[in-house]
Amino acid sequence: MDIRICIDVDDMERAIAFYTGGLGLRCGRRFQNAFVELLGASSPLDLLLNAPGTHPVAGSTARRSYDRHWTPVHLDFVVDDIDAAVSRLLQHGAVLEQPVTDRVWGRIAGLADPFGHGIDLLQFTGRGYDEIPSGQDQLPS
Repeated sequence: MDIRICIDVDDMERAIAFYTGGLGLRCGRRFQNAFVELLGASSPLDLLLNAPGTHPVAGSTARRSYDRHWTPVHLDFVVDDIDAAVSRLLQHGAVLEQPVTDRVWGRIAGLADPFGHGIDLLQFTGRGYDEIPSGQDQLPS
């Protein structure tokens, strides 16, 4: 089964610059300014242009907001050089919420993209998660 990751944004050009310049993804298909496919990760990311204040689905009382928001789903991007990736993302409008932290399995940093979505950067070392001793909780949060 394939998975596609859809990310609502309110400024398509800024979103393209953030994810291509900050993470090294590249544009695939583009359908006018409403949808842009980003390639270069293990799954394609689809940027979807949606105005703030609009309803995500018909009949919903919820409205889109691009202020920082928490959701039980976030994206982890595995990178080779976490310090360089953090620096690039900050230059493209990310907010650093958790500085680079060392863990037994590698390094992690927590950020928010310019659209309020939380993202983590992971840099694995050694055997990655297999470095975690059995019974210990040191996975990313």
